[in-house]
Amino acid sequence: MKDLPITDNHIHVDPVNGDGPLEVAKKFQKAGGTVMIIPNKPTWTMGESYNLQETMEEVIKYVQEINENVDVKAFAVVGAHPAELSRLIKEGISLDKAEEMMKDALQDAQKLVLEGKAIAIGEIGRPHYEASSEEMEVHNRLMLRALELARDADCAVQLHTESSGEKQFREFAEMAEKAGISKHRVVKHFSGPFVLEEENHGLTPSLIATKKVIVQGLKKGTNFLMETDYLDMKTRPGAVLGPKTVPRRTRGLIQNGILTVEDAHKIHVDNVERVYGIELP
Repeated sequence: MKDLPITDNHIHVDPVNGDGPLEVAKKFQKAGGTVMIIPNKPTWTMGESYNLQETMEEVIKYVQEINENVDVKAFAVVGAHPAELSRLIKEGISLDKAEEMMKDALQDAQKLVLEGKAIAIGEIGRPHYEASSEEMEVHNRLMLRALELARDADCAVQLHTESSGEKQFREFAEMAEKAGISKHRVVKHFSGPFVLEEENHGLTPSLIATKKVIVQGLKKGTNFLMETDYLDMKTRPGAVLGPKTVPRRTRGLIQNGILTVEDAHKIHVDNVERVYGIELP
């Protein structure tokens, strides 16, 4: 179990508001983690001067720093968080103009994937808070557009949405079918234990790594990823879950006989490689 690969599918790093890439990676590695999949954070977390393109370029730089200095393999995921659209509207930008700006950002994200600098488009989707019906229509159009771009780039997508059950998974699966992307390459970030195909409709759930959610998920199978959604913010230490959680949770479940080493390998290696089309060390 000492050499068991362990992947956190959605973990942030933030040198402006948090400990930054190297410190987070060192904590993760010390706990037994081996692979970090890191989406860029929203623009406003980086400072007033940052735009969507620059935040994507920054996370690529952070991933490179980790890969050069820590015994962890890091990969970048790039995109435009749905809250970016809401923020543009609040700043007085028209809905049409804001939609075009988001489309441009998604195009930039695809370009970075095609250049081999990132492995997926994300996190994209729609807000987990109330929004007008007009704004929600735009979010849904942007989600579909991101899925189409991912199809053309032959890459995965990480979805950020409201809390989702079978109904929402079915809706997202229908979007994937419309876009022509393989459904298993659409990852529902921050998912509950919706592991059965009749629950997730072929999408890949990325389970938030609380003990309750993971144990419930394992009762149904191993067709899922694990994540912390760690925010790396000194004002919210350990939120959502700390960077040591996935390694410690995995090893604890193995030690308690709830998870086998073989099934852990499927979750942390096989599923990751299948979803993202990458080869892990």
